[in-house]
Amino acid sequence: MSESPRPAPTANFAFLGAGRMASAMVGGLLTKGAATPQEIACIGGNDDTAEVLARRTGVTAHRELAALLATADTVVLACKPQQLAGLDQRLAELTAGRLVISILAGKRLARLAQTFPRARNLVRAMPNTPGQIGAGITGWCALKPLSPPDRRLVDTVLGALGVMVGLEEKDLDAVTALSGSGPAFLFEFVAALREGGVAAGLPADVAAKLAQVTVLGSARLLAETGIEPEALRDQVTSPHGTTFAGLQRMAARGFRDTIKETILAAKARSEELSRDA
Repeated sequence: MSESPRPAPTANFAFLGAGRMASAMVGGLLTKGAATPQEIACIGGNDDTAEVLARRTGVTAHRELAALLATADTVVLACKPQQLAGLDQRLAELTAGRLVISILAGKRLARLAQTFPRARNLVRAMPNTPGQIGAGITGWCALKPLSPPDRRLVDTVLGALGVMVGLEEKDLDAVTALSGSGPAFLFEFVAALREGGVAAGLPADVAAKLAQVTVLGSARLLAETGIEPEALRDQVTSPHGTTFAGLQRMAARGFRDTIKETILAAKARSEELSRDA
């Protein structure tokens, strides 16, 4: 007696885009056991990113939108922000009744609603690159209050990248500047530490290792103790010692003001991009 045919796999999560952040989210969902490969599908652009992701993780790669979205309940918009205007107009119907989560920088909910007018709800999120290793933080907001099931879906998808912070949409430009762009500012600081070590006479590889581990260990100490950064700074600083000398130079050069201005410049640019969206 022959067996009955098995039902076709159901893709509960459909990713429009298969780049770094989409790959990180897929990896997080699979690693945490929040979804199986059979429950995830993706589609790429004019490249092989979707096929590469599928080979690496076992998820399904599609070439047609209708096939991608046929059984999807949650749609993750993870293409490049500039591609939003050129997306297939069929998405308005194909995403009807589905939850749409966008990680497109600078694309406001009102703009997303034009492309996905029949989605059951829209979520705008701003993740950051440490999400690639599950150590990110994501600020997010929703077009309208989330139902309990949809809130669990948002927690599942965005939680795959790390920590989540729910905010009002007006705060997302500041989030973009601080945590979205922040990793780049930190990497620049680490590079500056490395160069300082080289200038002080250390071999480049030794200076790089010292800088990296110092920043990593200091960040862990800050996170795990819950002590204010100023208090931890003071624990390292002896009156008129080496740390004091360095901090005096940082203060003289306006280090804090420079960082503040850096964040405000990034926020201003995010606001410009949002207005242009």
